Amino acid sequence: MFQGFNLLPRTNALENVELPLLYDRTGHARGTRDAARNALERVGLGDRVDHEPNELSGGQQQRVAIARALVTEPSLVLADEPTGNLDTRTSYEIMALFQTLNAEGVTVLLVTHEHEIASYAARVVELRDGRVIRDKPVEGRRRAVEDLAAFREPVEAP
Repeated sequence: MFQGFNLLPRTNALENVELPLLYDRTGHARGTRDAARNALERVGLGDRVDHEPNELSGGQQQRVAIARALVTEPSLVLADEPTGNLDTRTSYEIMALFQTLNAEGVTVLLVTHEHEIASYAARVVELRDGRVIRDKPVEGRRRAVEDLAAFREPVEAP
């Protein structure tokens, strides 16, 4: 997944997600439209399949990019700053999705400069000047669904 989404501007969400399947030269890709629709439903955009990127919010565009990455059913997802351009709530939603994917057996390798986002990972490898300076499991791993639920609760006035 790209940091800048790289969605085709004059192509709707469904067609953007379907694109990797159209380039499948193995002959295994069948039912590409259904597979793309299922991937969009998985990321919560089943009702936005006909919308072009300029009709979607940044978070929705990011979810289309995630659906495009998932449509081929990969065992590994590479994500470059997937929350870099998103608000807090949408970042939690994206991290919740990644945690769900990881629980389902998909390895998610995520690059981020945000320590808060890294706290959702099972393992953090920290690099400085091209060298590994830390590599260890995250203790007290945050759960994005819990943070998202707390974020949605109304804040009481003092």
